[in-house]
Amino acid sequence: MEPRFRSRSFKRIKKSLPGGSNVIHYRRKGVSKAHCASCGTALPAVPTGKDAQIAKLAKTEKRPERPFGGVLCSKCARENIKVKARV
Repeated sequence: MEPRFRSRSFKRIKKSLPGGSNVIHYRRKGVSKAHCASCGTALPAVPTGKDAQIAKLAKTEKRPERPFGGVLCSKCARENIKVKARV
């Protein structure tokens, strides 16, 4: 195994070749979706991708334009605003 593939940032995929030999292919892991900081559900309006891809997007495409956009889901944000309004 080459030293650059020893880290766990690569997924190991076992492949069987037509000749009958088995080899391991290495592939970079995918990027996970953003999750709500409060309840942990996936945020549907936030795009996924590597940092370089996200940096190319416009500011309004990176997260929803509302308070706590991109951090809390709409349900948790609504509850949070209600709590802050009561105080």
